[in-house]
Amino acid sequence: MRVTQSMLSNNMLRNLSNSYNKMGQLQNQINTGKKVNRPSDDPVVAMKGIGYRTALDKVEQYQRNIGEVNNWLDSSDDALDKVGSALHRANELAVQAATGTVTPDDKEKINVELNQLRQHIQNIANTKVGDKYIFSGTKTTSPLYDEKTGGYPPTDPANPDAFNKDVDVEVFDGITLKVNTNAIDVFKNIDQMFQNIKDGTVDYDVAIGKIDEQMNEILTTRADIGARQNRVELMDERLQSQSVIATKQMSENEDIDYEKAITEMITQESVHRAALSVGARIIQPSLVDFLR
Repeated sequence: MRVTQSMLSNNMLRNLSNSYNKMGQLQNQINTGKKVNRPSDDPVVAMKGIGYRTALDKVEQYQRNIGEVNNWLDSSDDALDKVGSALHRANELAVQAATGTVTPDDKEKINVELNQLRQHIQNIANTKVGDKYIFSGTKTTSPLYDEKTGGYPPTDPANPDAFNKDVDVEVFDGITLKVNTNAIDVFKNIDQMFQNIKDGTVDYDVAIGKIDEQMNEILTTRADIGARQNRVELMDERLQSQSVIATKQMSENEDIDYEKAITEMITQESVHRAALSVGARIIQPSLVDFLR
């Protein structure tokens, strides 16, 4: 087969073009730090990258959900802590009134303060996180204590357990955590206790015992919140570990080894220079050169 000058030229140009493409790919990898800049570069790596990135996105969403769970639980615990403080003060007032040494005027002042404590607890029952009432079960748009009617909402015939239903938030695949606290009965009982004291249906000696019962109920409810807070911390640690694992897998799949890539780039530049040098020598001779 006759090898012509044009064949040599075309082969050289094709090889130089391939060399340029290879150097271009290496340069893109070094600039971006990624093995794959287009799916066509390596479809397998690209597909794996999509899977790892999806897993990481899910973990990040669950971490945001954990933040929402913490917000609800912390707000619930803080609200019930304030209720406990109000009951503690009510207990002090009841003990003071039960001594028999207070005047009727003093008792009137005690009753006024007890009424203020009652209203304070009613306000706490309507604690909100964002625009949601955290003690209203699944009826998060409705206040637990209705200030218009002056009482806690009646049972909804269409949804009788709405104020006692759980509000769940997904924190992992198939795992949900209860974020609200079913405290309507607690608040109702406390409100009824204050009403009985106001009406005089119970004397202050009996009221002391009733207040203690409600304080114990608050502590029991807060203990349940504390147990859920501990579980949330465990889930948060698990999600942090999953985030590290997913990030590592994605990095190993997509990120380049800079030392290796730079070495390949230098090697390819050397090969390219050698190709240019050899090509120049092959193309340089012509008929005119021989006629000289």
